[in-house]
Amino acid sequence: MYTKSDVKKSIKGNKQAFEKIIAYEKTKIYRIAYVYVKNEQNAIEIVQQTVYKAFISIEKLKNPEQFSAWLKRITINSAIDFLRQQKKVVPIISEVLETLPEKEINVDDQLDLFELIDQLDENQKTLIILKFYDDYSNREIAEIMGIPEGTVKSRLHRTLHILRSKMEGDCVNE
Repeated sequence: MYTKSDVKKSIKGNKQAFEKIIAYEKTKIYRIAYVYVKNEQNAIEIVQQTVYKAFISIEKLKNPEQFSAWLKRITINSAIDFLRQQKKVVPIISEVLETLPEKEINVDDQLDLFELIDQLDENQKTLIILKFYDDYSNREIAEIMGIPEGTVKSRLHRTLHILRSKMEGDCVNE
């Protein structure tokens, strides 16, 4: 665990404090990156890019309490940039299915849902990932994305409505 003091030290250039913070946050940012790219090597590359970007720009961080949200925003932007550079759709692989909690759901339905999530725009996909894969509250999502909490709620509602309607009518395996 790290403290606000560690973040303040990092902002002032203390490399050991920055390393301590990253050691605590690295699993969280890896998970976010992995959900986007669905590949271990690419996710590791995104984590490296995130850490580098955070390190070179940490002095710009104005509010130490927002470090975690700031780092996640960098991760999301790095993952989106990576996908844009790849200019291809990343297929769903079995490792992604293994990381999800066990629920009584048909594998075909899971694949349909993953394909539908991949078809969402970047903001919608980010909302779904943060809410249902990383289990963040609406308030935390608002901080990470830099938007009002009410906007998170309305976008999440619309995105879930889109997914439900597509699952009911436009499933790939029907």
